[in-house]
Amino acid sequence: MPHTRVPFSENELPRHRRVAEGFGADPERYDRTRPSYPEALVNRIVEARTQFDVVDVGCGTGIASRQFQAVGCTVLGVEPDPRMAEVARRRGLEVEASTFEAWDPSGRTFDAVVSGQTWHWLDAVAAAAKAAQALRPGGQLAVFWNAEIPPPEVLRAFGETYRRLLPDSLVARQWTTNALDGYTMLRRNAADGIRKAGAFGAPQEWRFDWQKSYSRDAWLDQLPTHGDHGQYPVATVEEVQAGIGAAIDAMGGSFTMGYATIGLNAVRTSA
Repeated sequence: MPHTRVPFSENELPRHRRVAEGFGADPERYDRTRPSYPEALVNRIVEARTQFDVVDVGCGTGIASRQFQAVGCTVLGVEPDPRMAEVARRRGLEVEASTFEAWDPSGRTFDAVVSGQTWHWLDAVAAAAKAAQALRPGGQLAVFWNAEIPPPEVLRAFGETYRRLLPDSLVARQWTTNALDGYTMLRRNAADGIRKAGAFGAPQEWRFDWQKSYSRDAWLDQLPTHGDHGQYPVATVEEVQAGIGAAIDAMGGSFTMGYATIGLNAVRTSA
């Protein structure tokens, strides 16, 4: 299940839920264009162990799942959106259709429960309790998000376009706020839920900084997978794309996006 760049208040939940459900309208684009996660994050969770069993919560199209499979893990996805799940299955992932809170491990236990871009959609306490049910003693719950940290000129140019064309949109707000502040709040909420579940050691915070270069076409290809673009008429989104494309052309036809992958890890206790 996909994400938004910034957290949201309770009175915004219905709007954000519509955004989340809309990502499945074009799962192939989402799978093709969304960034993966730093290898250092995957390696830190797996720690070169063999026979490592992972549950990927809200696996979407399997972007994170495939990274864990690539280092030898056996991965089971749990995904409520059938459109996203079908893409993941075609990419070779076993997926069980369910929200995580309602998912039944059926007595199975795993070495890790992971969640990329998804945990903030869940009930933090109920999800942590379900993770504890699915984990062996000593197993890990690892949740993480990719936070975009655009260069100042990119933030300014993209923000001006959204303020002009979609001033009341969620995505306009995303380009006028500090993404790290937002994800710090998401991580804090996740940590509170883990503590309240009462089945884990103290959560540990992780951060991995990295960069990704985008051509004009590459950024415009993934642009509809961000925020609430899908809630607006096609003609309006095309106008936004033209404005963003012109801004990237003015930068020389490409730019480098900074990312910070913000993570939280907690170990299942034996009690």
